[in-house]
Amino acid sequence: KHDIEKKLNDSSEHIEQIQKENEFNEINLNYLTNELIKMKEEVNYLPKVSIEQDYHPFINEISVLSLQISKLKKWKQNAITVAGGNRKGQESNQFNRPTGICIDENKNIFIVDSGNHRVVEWKCNENEGQSIAGGNGEGNRMDQLRYPIDVIVDQKNNSIIIADFHNRRVIQWVNKNQQILIDNINCRGLAMDKYGFLYVSDYKKNEVRRWKTGKYNNEGVIVVGGNGQGNQLNQLNNPSFIFVDEDQSVYVSDCNNHRVVKWRQGAKEGKIVAGGSVNQLSLPEGIVVDDLGQIYVVDGLNHRIMRWCEGKEEGEIVVGGNEKGSRSNQLHGPSNLSFDVEGNLYVADTFNHRIQKFEIVL
Repeated sequence: KHDIEKKLNDSSEHIEQIQKENEFNEINLNYLTNELIKMKEEVNYLPKVSIEQDYHPFINEISVLSLQISKLKKWKQNAITVAGGNRKGQESNQFNRPTGICIDENKNIFIVDSGNHRVVEWKCNENEGQSIAGGNGEGNRMDQLRYPIDVIVDQKNNSIIIADFHNRRVIQWVNKNQQILIDNINCRGLAMDKYGFLYVSDYKKNEVRRWKTGKYNNEGVIVVGGNGQGNQLNQLNNPSFIFVDEDQSVYVSDCNNHRVVKWRQGAKEGKIVAGGSVNQLSLPEGIVVDDLGQIYVVDGLNHRIMRWCEGKEEGEIVVGGNEKGSRSNQLHGPSNLSFDVEGNLYVADTFNHRIQKFEIVL
């Protein structure tokens, strides 16, 4: 029993070191999996021996990491069009420059149909979507939107929060009832952390501000930028989409600086975690960061999705990158991305007016 505990401790230290170095790969995965199998076999031969509860989180962590590595490894390069793709238009099976996108656990897709001034819910395997916000023409009435760009969906409360771009407001729709949360803001990207704080990027003020849920009658708190337009580490230049991780670190697509920056909570400046030159990223847009710290970013003008590991000087192409076009292995000015529960990758293929699904290779 003592020998097994020692092996568990050694493996635990090993995985902690790998995570610190951000170098977890398939070789590490196979090694640790085999070690667990050996330990399990040894336990089976011991009379009345059980692994102490303290080690269960470690074993669970191995399982989760194993799942993530297999999920986030590779995708089929030819996509399936799961929404739109019927040319530009305003019918229920069409889009006009879709931008924001998110997927629920049932694989229903929520799409910001920017040029049609609406948010659409497209249920899994359906041939058309349903407008759930806007869709009443371009305008600034409470029941209208004007070139919306991003969305957060809170299904438990039947609520969606929208960055209503040209109306310069963040507006919430709850069961067809509307409430302006934040006004007079040049909003581009939205995010919400696990504590319910709302984050909004302001592309003109070159900053990201944070508000506590339900308390929007203030200016919020600057958590990124706010030091004017520029390319210094404490500055932004036209920030677009944002992502907030479990530690409340904020990742920002710093669009005109062609980089993604990470600001830890309370930081006075950011760290470049992807891009940094136009040769690496060109007008980055949507971003998602997984639990391993891998950064998935829409490389807009290069018509591809990139993956960067924090600390690496170069990223790798995940999908696209075959010049702009409308074939199944091409994208045209994509804006955003999302993953479903199985790890399939969805891309808002903006100027092809469609949502593309790239299936995970298991």
